[in-house]
Amino acid sequence: MQKRNKKLRVLTALSIIPGFGCRRVFNLLKHIEDPEEIFSLSKRKLRTVEGIGEASALSLLAFDDWDKVDQILDNTEKSGSKIITMADSDYPPLLKQIYDPPVLFWLKGNPEALSKPGIAVVGTRNTSAYGRNMAKKLTGELADKGMCIFSGLAYGIDSIAHKTALEHKASTVAVLGSGIDNLYPKKNTALANEIVKSGGAVITEYPLGTNPDAVNFPVRNRIVSGMSLGVLVVESGIKGGSMITADLGLDQNREVFAVPHPLGNPSGTGCNYLIKRGAAKLVQTIDDVLEELPVEYSGEEQSEIENEPSKPNWRDQDLDKDSEKICELLEKQAFQIDELSEELGINTSQLLVTLLQLEMEGLVQQRAGKIFELK
Repeated sequence: MQKRNKKLRVLTALSIIPGFGCRRVFNLLKHIEDPEEIFSLSKRKLRTVEGIGEASALSLLAFDDWDKVDQILDNTEKSGSKIITMADSDYPPLLKQIYDPPVLFWLKGNPEALSKPGIAVVGTRNTSAYGRNMAKKLTGELADKGMCIFSGLAYGIDSIAHKTALEHKASTVAVLGSGIDNLYPKKNTALANEIVKSGGAVITEYPLGTNPDAVNFPVRNRIVSGMSLGVLVVESGIKGGSMITADLGLDQNREVFAVPHPLGNPSGTGCNYLIKRGAAKLVQTIDDVLEELPVEYSGEEQSEIENEPSKPNWRDQDLDKDSEKICELLEKQAFQIDELSEELGINTSQLLVTLLQLEMEGLVQQRAGKIFELK
């Protein structure tokens, strides 16, 4: 048995032990240098790993269903997919940063696409013309900047995001809420095949044969946001998978962005709500997204950035005393609105008006969570 195959068998076994869970396996892999030794560990050694108590240690020690493990690996090969585990170099580094990264997932396509810098583009299945147009426009422009587009292959905004990425010759990754051999929705089979052929990938943490049950989709959304540098909500109601993905993105310390919608558009109320409570940055152009991401550009894009006019210096402006005090503080560090209010002794309502004026003058910018900084 080759070393890689043995490691794959061990990780596959860990993934099917009842009640063991992603977090325990993650802690175990951080604690044990060689994954192949895991099933040789004593109960005492297992108990030293964070999160592994008496019951979970005994579950691991009692495991003996290696025939099931080998059957999973045989069926995976027959399905034309492969398994990527936490111990593999192909496992996306950003995904390892989340609280509960999947122990393993099934993949069709190019594993390199998973680690490319990218954005999760998500939204409702029931799109408006405005939502569809914004999805095409923003996704296309992000794709042209070299961003990989992550989404969930669902109808509506997800499908538009994947298709637009393909049209712009960019990488795109679809995350399923079902088994990789039980693709959902079926009508997007051709789209999934095109994603794979184009150098992108289709992945899922759900075992072969898993049905697309409703409970699976909120869980898979943590992977969509987890692989991404940020989450762009194009169109969403107050409830739904896109809002869950946005919340997951915030929990994972990802940047969250939202497209503003006309007040009469019910399918965009979620976007407006995210912006209103400071949970997402309002997006008018892709620059609103790109300037928040730790991504460098080269060639023509870099030249354009270098040739931009220099940013205004607040010291050169004719500002009132409150504005000057604000800029002096923000010059030292970014402040959340409540902290800034306390530092200055100015009530938040008055402070927000002044900050808005400074923002309009191009001196201050706001990040998610009502955090302000000098531009």
